[in-house]
Amino acid sequence: MMELNSLTAHELLVLLKKGDILPIDICNSILKAVDKKEKKLHALATLDKDKVIERCAALKGKMDLQSLWGLPIFIKDNICVRGELTTCCSRILNGFRPPYDATVIDKLKRNGAVLMGKTNMDEFAFGSSTETSFYGTTRNPWDMERVPGGSSGGSAACVAADEAIFALGSDTGGSIRQPASLCGVVGLKPTYGRVSRYGLIAFASSLDQIGTLTKDVEDAAILLRAIAGYDEMDSTSVDTPVPDYPSLIKKDIKGIKIGVPKEYFIEGVDGEVKDAVREAIEEIKRLGAVCEEVSLPHTRYAVSVYYLLATSEASSNLARFDGVQYGYSSARAGSVIDMHKNTRKEGFGDEAKRRIILGTFALSSGYYEAYYLRALKVRTLIKKDFDDVFKRYDAIITPTSPTAAFKIGEKIKDPLTMYLSDIFTISANLTGIPGVSIPCGFTRNSLPIGLQILGKAFDEEAILRIAYSYEQATEWHSRRPEL
Repeated sequence: MMELNSLTAHELLVLLKKGDILPIDICNSILKAVDKKEKKLHALATLDKDKVIERCAALKGKMDLQSLWGLPIFIKDNICVRGELTTCCSRILNGFRPPYDATVIDKLKRNGAVLMGKTNMDEFAFGSSTETSFYGTTRNPWDMERVPGGSSGGSAACVAADEAIFALGSDTGGSIRQPASLCGVVGLKPTYGRVSRYGLIAFASSLDQIGTLTKDVEDAAILLRAIAGYDEMDSTSVDTPVPDYPSLIKKDIKGIKIGVPKEYFIEGVDGEVKDAVREAIEEIKRLGAVCEEVSLPHTRYAVSVYYLLATSEASSNLARFDGVQYGYSSARAGSVIDMHKNTRKEGFGDEAKRRIILGTFALSSGYYEAYYLRALKVRTLIKKDFDDVFKRYDAIITPTSPTAAFKIGEKIKDPLTMYLSDIFTISANLTGIPGVSIPCGFTRNSLPIGLQILGKAFDEEAILRIAYSYEQATEWHSRRPEL
């Protein structure tokens, strides 16, 4: 008999509705898997087993009225949960317990979900490998010597390893889609403004977006429906109707027009990745879609633009962590200035310090116009490229990552090489459009390869339809690592 932790959310909802299982049965299955696998994987930051059991016992409401009733979910450690340790996997937030819930957490609770715990991540979401966490490195369940991607690497790894049914992550430059690709799961970044950012501890406010990591596309649709919607607490939230994604994604894709940008098949992309993505495109054609080559000429500037804007916004956002009101505070403080300096020196890791310094430099007098302002102008050109393509096409298909999972320690000493891991995902954040990564093959070393589908703003339905059609025609999403 298949263990409950290995099932999808939509499969479990059927069993719950029939009364064949109870929420506590699912949670116990998850906790059993965590006991078995977590020492190797290190995907979780916090987990209070007694509290999970209490939440199951206290579950109220009716199954038919609550779309996530009884389903356990893990949360990335940069999303606030009232009274729960929330640290962004950084020493500087050691001991911080928010006095409020993020809007997505409130929605999960109202939809009957059972909060499990927090997942490991790169410190303040600064990274593509989950190696910069204060709690230590998460490992890829397909190969324990390799990274799971980042910064939502803990969320991706625990879903891939069946330690979770699904999880929330955040995506600033690919931090949901890239680890989804490297771990062989489905990672969805919604349109900027589709899901409230209230309660998400900010990295770069104009780029951050909460999204989902799931075992298949239908689960992504179910979870997105639950967390999406306007929120007056978030000034960037957009008041637009939330479609019934789970029912809409099952339409066929005959006649849908898809652009394939030539700039995403450049030198440096692994040959096995290119082959898998091209074969996926052929399969999508066989399903009735029209796929044609397009050009996004300013894509080559995306990494440079992103790391100027993201570090600048990070420099501003992280100025609040000074050891005064919450979190870590240095004991070595002869004066207020010394306290600030020592707290930040001791509390932030190397990558956080690097990004704060880069961002502060880009915003400084004499350099603002040469760097930050120019990056904003090029961001507009990148958006125009996408707008032009979307006048003629319904979606865009690319590789998610230029390579499969790389080895732990391979890139951590070379920040520029690490930053290039997000080369294909960054543009979606710069332009605010939705994107999803789905499994589309494996390398000779049995490492997952991801296919990225990008869509028009607020048209998550289209990219999920394409992803669902492809998923149903293939079996890549059904494979699971053996731990």
